[in-house]
Amino acid sequence: MDPECSQLLPALCAVLADPRQPVADDTCLEKLLDWFKTLTETEPSLLLLQENPSLVELLSHVLKSQDVSSRVLSFSLRLAGMFAAQEDCFQYLQQGELLLGLFGEVGPLCWVAWNVPTVRSGWIQGLRSLAQHPSALQFLADSGAIDTIFSLQGDPSLFVASASSQLLVHILALSMQGEAAGYPCLQGGAWPMCAWKIVGHLEESLCATGAPQVTQALNVLTTTFGRCHSPWTEVLWEQLCPLVARLLERATIPAAHSLVDLLLNVARSPVFSSADCGLWGTVTEALNCLSPLQVGPLAVGMLKLQHCPQALRAQALGVLLQLLACVLKATAQAPGPPGWLDRTEGSSLTVDALLSSKAACVGVLCQTLAHLEELHPLPQRPAPWPQEPLLSAAVTVLRLCRGLVAPSSSVGARLCATFAGCVRVQRAALDFLGTLSQGTSPQDLVTQVFAVLLEYLESPDSSPTVLKKAFQATLRWLLSSSTSAGCSNLSPHTLLFLRELFTVLQKRLCSPGWEVRDSALEFLTQLCRHWGGQADFRQVLLASEAPALARQLLQDPESYVRASAVAATGQLSSRGLQAAPKGSEHLQAQQDLLGDLLHILSTDSEGFPRRAVVQVLTEWLKDGHAGVAQDTEQFVATVLQAVSRDLDWEVRVQGLELAQVFLAQTLGQPCCSYAVALPTVTPADRLPTVLRTLCRLRLLDFAFHALLDCDRPVAQKACDLLLYLRDQIDACGGLREVGDSPDLSSVEAALQRWRAGEQGQPLGDMEPEAVLAILRSMDLEGLQSRLAQGSEHVEKSLQSLLQDMLATVGMLENEADCY
Repeated sequence: MDPECSQLLPALCAVLADPRQPVADDTCLEKLLDWFKTLTETEPSLLLLQENPSLVELLSHVLKSQDVSSRVLSFSLRLAGMFAAQEDCFQYLQQGELLLGLFGEVGPLCWVAWNVPTVRSGWIQGLRSLAQHPSALQFLADSGAIDTIFSLQGDPSLFVASASSQLLVHILALSMQGEAAGYPCLQGGAWPMCAWKIVGHLEESLCATGAPQVTQALNVLTTTFGRCHSPWTEVLWEQLCPLVARLLERATIPAAHSLVDLLLNVARSPVFSSADCGLWGTVTEALNCLSPLQVGPLAVGMLKLQHCPQALRAQALGVLLQLLACVLKATAQAPGPPGWLDRTEGSSLTVDALLSSKAACVGVLCQTLAHLEELHPLPQRPAPWPQEPLLSAAVTVLRLCRGLVAPSSSVGARLCATFAGCVRVQRAALDFLGTLSQGTSPQDLVTQVFAVLLEYLESPDSSPTVLKKAFQATLRWLLSSSTSAGCSNLSPHTLLFLRELFTVLQKRLCSPGWEVRDSALEFLTQLCRHWGGQADFRQVLLASEAPALARQLLQDPESYVRASAVAATGQLSSRGLQAAPKGSEHLQAQQDLLGDLLHILSTDSEGFPRRAVVQVLTEWLKDGHAGVAQDTEQFVATVLQAVSRDLDWEVRVQGLELAQVFLAQTLGQPCCSYAVALPTVTPADRLPTVLRTLCRLRLLDFAFHALLDCDRPVAQKACDLLLYLRDQIDACGGLREVGDSPDLSSVEAALQRWRAGEQGQPLGDMEPEAVLAILRSMDLEGLQSRLAQGSEHVEKSLQSLLQDMLATVGMLENEADCY
């Protein structure tokens, strides 16, 4: 520790020990602990205490005097644990039984302050830091601290209860560190004392009749098997597995969700990848006994395991499929391939019990669809994958929600009543339907898919969120059913669907709900992005009113819709899909749209549309859009003039991106991200012209001023841009052809104005040599490094913190510097 800090520390410790001197800010104590943690990681803790005896005096005072504040007591407990993490320092503190007084049964547990959760939390955190070596383990066993941790598992504070369970896991793992793997059991004290006590407590808790004790034990075991993958965990499971299995024999299974988490963590542990230890039998029984809502995560977890036994995988898949099989049977749908429904029998899921509660039935169905969606893309998913039955079930569920299925049984009628109009089920089924687009399906089923999607897109009863899901699923199915790349036409089925789709899309673009208009515009943008170059698609699109409606929505009262309209019209224009596709009318339409976008950029009161405009204009510049190519320099100057005054930092960042694209094109480079090394070098004789152009368009003004922007991303982007320009100049040998002696006075004047923060004043037209001199005079690499540290990076020191804390309570005359 620095001598200056050592001189300040006694005064601060005196302040902390004095109850009349309140520590106003808990944050200061947290920062102080962070500093001590850093010091103990770089310096011997024992030497630190010996050189600063005021720290030990503070701990002794806290132990003797019970009138310190709860926050100081919590701080002291954590500080003591932090120092005691090193064994020699632990022994030093133990000489005066300081640690026993702070963490033993006669310590803070008997104080009134123990009722404050932060004190109990500080006690746990202190022990967590302390428990790092064998001496600490012996201390925990002898001091009674283990029993206190047991009691804190049921603490009313969830933070304290969770921390105590985590501490037990840490102590158990530390106890077994370095132990041999061949222990036959946990009886007779064969394992270290702390481990023996913890496992005994877990056994008692698993046998308890109350759910809280069982939950606490299961949570400790779940974390243990999730974190610890040493051979001793196999012995631990052998010891406790029978007790875990007995939980499944109870009339009401306690802590079912915690039990599922435990079984999953044990199964995922590499220790059990080739061992059974009763695990698979317990999982089999759990799949039979748990309720439908509880069993889903366990089933899907087993199916994700590559080493799961095949019989267990089949059982798990049957658990997931049973409700969907019930849907197919209840609506007289084809049951799928032979034997598919056989996999769904023998489970504890009873349809009558499930249908007795609408909430339970909806919950199980949504969970099932989510789990199957999660399994679908995995290489270890069950094989053969029942693609056709699942697709048929998803379509049927969606039709049940709309009342489009005639039930063939009483169960079917109850399913209709349960799912009718249920938005939650519709969203889950549409998500799952979109996922199934990645599989191979017969054409008749694909036709049914498009039909049900069209029904949802047409229906006035579809909520905005359901419509958005329907648009997303439709896009995925269109992508999967379109013809292969390289073919200019869409398939006949896809083309027929598109004609109907655009009729619906036109109506949705005129919907009174802004969310619907927004989703429709996003969908139109995606369609154009994927198929804008295909002749059949272009014909269908241009025969509709969608392009004209998208153009009208640039004036929408809702800013989100205006932003989406900007993206849609930009994509339409890029693809040549505007309403006037021929000759001069087409070029005029391009210019008119450019004028509209520039008007939005200059006048729109919301940031979303303005951001969208700059993004579109940047893409147009990259692609050589006709409306831009007619007068690129005027276009860039106009955009940068508007962007430089914009109050939205994202607009300014995007404006710098546009400037970089223009710069790269002007230098004859590919439009790529900023890079130091580029594949080609710009001819030196072109550089003066390029630099004069940049000055004339005020691009360099914009970049230089952006370096001082109060928003860090803007300054970073500007710094990258200027580094790119400087490296390009240096790559071709500078400006030797026009001389290397700029007017230094004009350069210095420009730099002084810039450094003085005259951001409203342009740098003016500069000679190329002046531009180069400015770029070389700046430490752009250093600025880039400082900006990368983050806007929260400030000069910090322990001395500054100590001074601030003392100044706050009047112990120092200097003002606090708001560390």
